[in-house]
Amino acid sequence: MRTLFFLTVFTLVMWTQSVTGQKYYTKTGRITFLSQAPLEKIESSNNNSLIVLDVATGKLECSVLIKGFQFEKALMQDHFNENYMESYKYPKGLFKGVVTNMQDINMRKDGVYSATIKGDLTLHGVTKPVTTTGKLTIKGGNVAATTSFDIVVADFDIEKPKVVKDNIAEKVKVTVSADLKLMDETN
Repeated sequence: MRTLFFLTVFTLVMWTQSVTGQKYYTKTGRITFLSQAPLEKIESSNNNSLIVLDVATGKLECSVLIKGFQFEKALMQDHFNENYMESYKYPKGLFKGVVTNMQDINMRKDGVYSATIKGDLTLHGVTKPVTTTGKLTIKGGNVAATTSFDIVVADFDIEKPKVVKDNIAEKVKVTVSADLKLMDETN
């Protein structure tokens, strides 16, 4: 009986250590945004965001180079980088937060789990709190993550010239999707 008890405790400790120390990441996370204004629909995407999820703490971080957003029209891309986002001055967008219900997500069991995400989004030199929900799909040890949320352009001190005020929406929809892999010791 004593041996069974110690074996059970040992197994639980080893399992806990193997799950809690895990980090999942990608260097190819996709971030898109959509501005649906009265006169124009503007879409852009960036497929090179770095995303890291620490399973033990729920800590979630995302970094994206602003110049990496691609537009249908080269002129839109130039205006985005030079006039609105000032990417020469503010080269990155950052999110630092946490999946607050990580304890409800079983990383060892395939399935689709709802995630509540809270943190700080930094764009254009301004940091604002963000709370949203997302979805984590666990399949065969890999994680597919998705979320979307709206940001108010003015909240990030992004100025819209009056001449194009009807071309750019007040609120922009941001969508993040990523296939996360288990980070090994060499990453």
